[in-house]
Amino acid sequence: MTLRDRLISSFRIPKLTYRLWKVWRRDFDVFMKTYKSNFFPPLLEPIFYLFAMGFGLGNLVINIPGFNSYIQFIAPALVAISMMYGSFFECTYGSFVRMYYQKTFDAIIATPVSVQEVIAGEILWGATRCVINSTIVLVIIAAFGLVTSPLALLIPLFAFVVGLMFSAIAMCFTAIAPNIDFFNYPGFLLITPMFLLSGTFFPLGPPIPQAVLIFADTFLPLTHAVNITRALATGNMGSYLLISIAWIAIVTVVFFVLSVNLMSRRLIK
Repeated sequence: MTLRDRLISSFRIPKLTYRLWKVWRRDFDVFMKTYKSNFFPPLLEPIFYLFAMGFGLGNLVINIPGFNSYIQFIAPALVAISMMYGSFFECTYGSFVRMYYQKTFDAIIATPVSVQEVIAGEILWGATRCVINSTIVLVIIAAFGLVTSPLALLIPLFAFVVGLMFSAIAMCFTAIAPNIDFFNYPGFLLITPMFLLSGTFFPLGPPIPQAVLIFADTFLPLTHAVNITRALATGNMGSYLLISIAWIAIVTVVFFVLSVNLMSRRLIK
């Protein structure tokens, strides 16, 4: 197969049916059997961040334009961070274990469910984990009085879209991962920089070097998720968010198609 043929096949529109929901339902049933161990990490982690970063470090931060306090600034970002973590790690480590160690994918493919539907169902489940985790964090910051707009009710819906984006990106890494240790690379080289440089804990602006600022503000997926989540939580909407919405929509579609095709190629081999 030539390079041109590989590129064309990588972006071929997948053929999906209602059966992809069977894959989603299987992952959901497993999650419900272990919900206790899955529930407490996203519940406790934001509380630790709120106390350490918000109340602790926040006492040293004098002023952030547009916000009454530092903790009000970082609280919506914690919701966006939970969106990234919930979906990305579900479709890297979680999907790899189901594919490689548990052979779950092989078992499902033996049924009328197609390879593409298995991958699409996994991505949908990753988006669902994103909604679950981010909703837990949203409830926590709301309990602390850090949500000031009724538009925050739209955050779980937005989280599903963000979850699709990060799940699809994650599945592309799963498609090329030779072993489970491979995920250290996207973890350290992609997730950690986004965690720190996406406007999460400090505003994107001077004195940050211009090159870093342009890269973080334009290309990092979490930056756009943080911008929209923060706007919904505070009610500070603006036309600049249209760029973030368009960027997320385009990246989601491109990586969804790419991830389904790359994973299909791997599983068929």
